[in-house]
Formats: sequence, C-alpha cells, structure tokens
Amino acid sequence: MIINKQEFCVNGMNYTIRSASEKDAGDLSQLRLQIDGETENLDREKGEAFIDPPGFEQIIKRDSESKKNLFLVAQVQDKIVGFSRCEGNQLKRYSHKAEFGVCVLREYWGYAIGKNLLKESICWADVNGIKKMTLNVLETNEKAISLYRKHGFEVEGILKNDKILSDGRYYHTAVMGRFHENIKKQL
Repeated sequence: MIINKQEFCVNGMNYTIRSASEKDAGDLSQLRLQIDGETENLDREKGEAFIDPPGFEQIIKRDSESKKNLFLVAQVQDKIVGFSRCEGNQLKRYSHKAEFGVCVLREYWGYAIGKNLLKESICWADVNGIKKMTLNVLETNEKAISLYRKHGFEVEGILKNDKILSDGRYYHTAVMGRFHENIKKQL
C-alpha cells in the first residue's frame, strides 16, 4: 500500500518518511547490506540473504499493490537511511495480522527515525483493518524493546537460545505483539 509522505525534524535533522518506490531498489539493496554489517540486532550477517535491486523491485511492487503490506523508507535529503516493512498474510486465518521489521543506519540513530517508521506503520495498520502487529527483537536490544512497549506491544513469548552471535553465545528472541484497540476489548 502507498501512504502520504510525512516530514520530520528531530534534533536538528530533517527527514521524510514515505512509501518505497521501485526506483529505490538499488539504494535499498546497498543499504540493507550496510546495516546488516553494523549491528547484531538483526537476523542476518552482512551479505547473508542478499537481495539484489531486481529483488527489491519485486518486493516494492508487491507491497505497493497489496492492502496487507507496507514498505516505508526514511530519507535525509536524497539519501535513504532506513526502512521498515509490514508484511501481511494471505491465509484467511492469519489475514488480521502483519509482521513488522525496521532498520536504520547506525549514523542516523538518535533521530527517532525508527520510532517514526513504527508510528507510521501503526497508523497504517489501524486504519487498514490490521488487528495485530507482530515482531521479533533480540533480548539485548533494550532500547527497541522499550520503544515497542511504549507503542502498545507486549512480549508474547521468548524463543530461547534463538540466535548465536559473534561472541559464540546464544541469545533469546522476544516475540512481541500489538493488538488494535477493537480486538483488545474482545480479549
């Protein structure tokens, strides 16, 4: 789905959050590769599950046409510095929910880019009938867990010893979910 772009100014940095377009594919391919090498908070190591520009074009096209998907980018001047995706499910029994993921270049941490990508995604979900948003987050990513909690997510479970990081140790993954207000009333 496509949303209207939003302008932000946080800590003196101006940026735009908008829907991804197919012309962003090359930049997104390189951005994802770079971000994967900057943090262990994500699932992949640098170069793993690489998506080339044509692969991103297909994802963006599919997400733009689907009412169940949303692909957003954060842009500072002409540079894409982060992105998020909400991916819905076509199976009827799971059609009420979407999985959220976000990543931002380390250089741009501290400007609420991830927070605003999340807020725009929540707004989209609430307006478009998504009753539940889910995500996975590494147990040591306390800032992200705190952010998600502030926006209505709760820990639904822990995947024990889910990831092995560069220090050779195993870490848990928190599975978090956020319910739309209408469904919360039913619970």
